Amino acid sequence: MTKHKRKIAIFTGNRAEYGLLVPIIRAIADHPNLDYYLLVSGSHLQEDFGYTKQEIKKDGFHVDAEVKLTLGEDTLFSTVHAIGTGILSLSNVLKDLKPDIFLVYADRFEGFAAMITGTQMNIPTAHVEGGDLTGGGALDDSVRHAMTKLAHLHFTTNENASERIRKMGEEPWRVHTVGFITIDLIRNGNFASPKEIQDKYNIRIEQPLILFTQHSITTEFECSGDQVVPSLQALESFAGKGCHVLITYPNNDAGGKGIIAELERLAQKKVPKIQFEKNLGRYFYHGCLNICGRVGRGVCVGNSSSGIKETSAFGCPTVNIGSRQKGRLRASNVLDVGYDKDMIISAIEKSLYDKAFRSQCATCNNPYGNGDTGPKIAEILASVEINKALLQKKMAF
Repeated sequence: MTKHKRKIAIFTGNRAEYGLLVPIIRAIADHPNLDYYLLVSGSHLQEDFGYTKQEIKKDGFHVDAEVKLTLGEDTLFSTVHAIGTGILSLSNVLKDLKPDIFLVYADRFEGFAAMITGTQMNIPTAHVEGGDLTGGGALDDSVRHAMTKLAHLHFTTNENASERIRKMGEEPWRVHTVGFITIDLIRNGNFASPKEIQDKYNIRIEQPLILFTQHSITTEFECSGDQVVPSLQALESFAGKGCHVLITYPNNDAGGKGIIAELERLAQKKVPKIQFEKNLGRYFYHGCLNICGRVGRGVCVGNSSSGIKETSAFGCPTVNIGSRQKGRLRASNVLDVGYDKDMIISAIEKSLYDKAFRSQCATCNNPYGNGDTGPKIAEILASVEINKALLQKKMAF
């Protein structure tokens, strides 16, 4: 008799999270006892943010359902409505699909809607990247920890995060320290070559590259436009010195449109050496980090979690701006600065031209694992016993 393959439903609501999910999806697809069902939502379905559903299909994955959520105005009020409409839409999808396990990533409002839906429908639900800390004013910590208390299984990026989850009362057998999934992609060299980057973006390897992404802080979303202005002023000054500046758009959190307005204001000036891309995609994004670190001379600038968690694997310096990533585990390649033009310029200069600091970045220890996370998660999903003990959670103290 052929063994039943477990149906693993995977939710993705934005481009950054999808890029992190790719090795997990591939590992599940490759596992003989698992089938994946990809549920696509959020900014993947929004033209303003690059309609990245097409990127998923280009990667060779099948999209099994679109989960509509309504995100209107650039406000927290609209975010709440998005969570509500996401729950309503996803409940119908899960009712028809009836997955054995539902997998949800991280800490955003789309994932929060997915976690609520799966657990309230009594579907065994796994949470990736719980237990992290980002105490910088975003709602991420509150959402992430709430998702942890709802989830039945936890896949963490590091032992510090696992210990936090156990201290939250989660039973130890539910918690699995598997590492940071993106290291899988980096270890396998699954990113654009320098020639591909040069041909696609007209970037000359011998000239410094500044890769920039700045997101809003959801508890300060009214200030997002003002907060990005010093960064853009600093970038403009480096473009004037011959540096390539590649700017990507923010995510669709409240306040994102305020940042986009400032990006578009700068774009109208048509400053030589400054390019704007709504979405690089993980393949080209990592290719740029490779140039910034291993191959050429560059720096990652902004406040994206990728600047904290992915750059060390490339030996790439990071200038982390503001409080959004406060408290997140990091390597010694990260320089923290405020929303101040001069501070940002000074940190970028150190990242580009200080040989001792660049040597430190090239040899820094990566605290997020060795690049075998996807297969670890797939094997746990295939082997965990689905029973009453999994679904009926208990406090461990």
